[in-house]
Amino acid sequence: MVKLAEWQGKEVFRKYGIPLPRGAVARSAEEAEALVRDGAVPLPCVVKAQVLAGGRGKGGAVRFASTAAEARDAAAAILALEFKGEKVKEVLLEEKLALAHELYLAITLDRSARLPVLITSARGGVEIESVADTEIDRQHVDPFPGLTAFEKRRAARSLGLTGGPAKALDQVLTGLWRAFMAEDAELVEINPLAVVGDGLVALDAKVIIEDDAAFRHPEYAEIRDDRTPLEEIAREKEIAFVQLDGNIGVIANGAGLTMATLDVLKEFGGDPGVFLDLGGTDDPNKVTEAFLLMAQAKPKAVFLNIFGGVTRCDTVAKGLVAALTQVPAAERFPLVARIRGNNEKEGIEILRAAGITSTPNLRESAQAAVAAARGAGA
Repeated sequence: MVKLAEWQGKEVFRKYGIPLPRGAVARSAEEAEALVRDGAVPLPCVVKAQVLAGGRGKGGAVRFASTAAEARDAAAAILALEFKGEKVKEVLLEEKLALAHELYLAITLDRSARLPVLITSARGGVEIESVADTEIDRQHVDPFPGLTAFEKRRAARSLGLTGGPAKALDQVLTGLWRAFMAEDAELVEINPLAVVGDGLVALDAKVIIEDDAAFRHPEYAEIRDDRTPLEEIAREKEIAFVQLDGNIGVIANGAGLTMATLDVLKEFGGDPGVFLDLGGTDDPNKVTEAFLLMAQAKPKAVFLNIFGGVTRCDTVAKGLVAALTQVPAAERFPLVARIRGNNEKEGIEILRAAGITSTPNLRESAQAAVAAARGAGA
């Protein structure tokens, strides 16, 4: 999926007629000051870091300014931040509006129902996950007729809107639905959608594009989403690689086994971090390449959990041993292995010859990996 920054999401919204505050993007403190002095951004204004992580307000990544000099200082402070691991490279400056209410509005996919779902809540401006389910309204939308007048009226009622704001909601919903469909989006979200006078204004924009539809949207080809630098390298090498915040690296084959491995590590108090899904590959060179990529993430320990169905255990073991010889001694970490299935005995012998023991029991080997990570961190 391709996650757009707020300002990029707002450019999408603008294309579909969704009302937005006046604003502009700056990539330096001097540019921020010039935007205010030139009148491109009215005062007072809000200065917001353009990062994909949430919680910007609490993390000091949103500031206010009443003068051009204050806008410059706010931009300089925010651009100096590293917010949740992401270096801030851009800020969005927008006019500060007098808000009457903050609402929540989104369209996303309900995969279980195989339908788009319109989500509304009168509790906007906070994370939707923190809102009680009784305060959230959900309507499945048939994509063939699209968003109907009845569904729009129900949305207005759920948001407590009447008169001018209710009429304005019709325009916002029409634009949001068109954006969702035309851009092949997984999610279009406005939080908050602000009541300003008799109208509505989208103060934030979250847009996620389905990357399987990338061939229809070349304009998004150069947009980097929230992948880490190592995930970017893995994607180029066609390696299924995800980098989390934990300290135990996981190598498994198949999405189901990988998820089960993460679960069992958590069960024993482990903290899974980077995980690699080898899929059905039994190319030793590919295994070596994948393992060396994991080594760059510097895990405290690595848990190898392979079930050899299509994959041959011996070729995975060969690739792993080859990779270990290329990791500098100072950067090595404990490795716990569990391999079962096709050519299991041969794989175990290859690992044993390299000084690695394979334990057949999943729970025992998971506990060993957790203990190894704790020992390395001590």
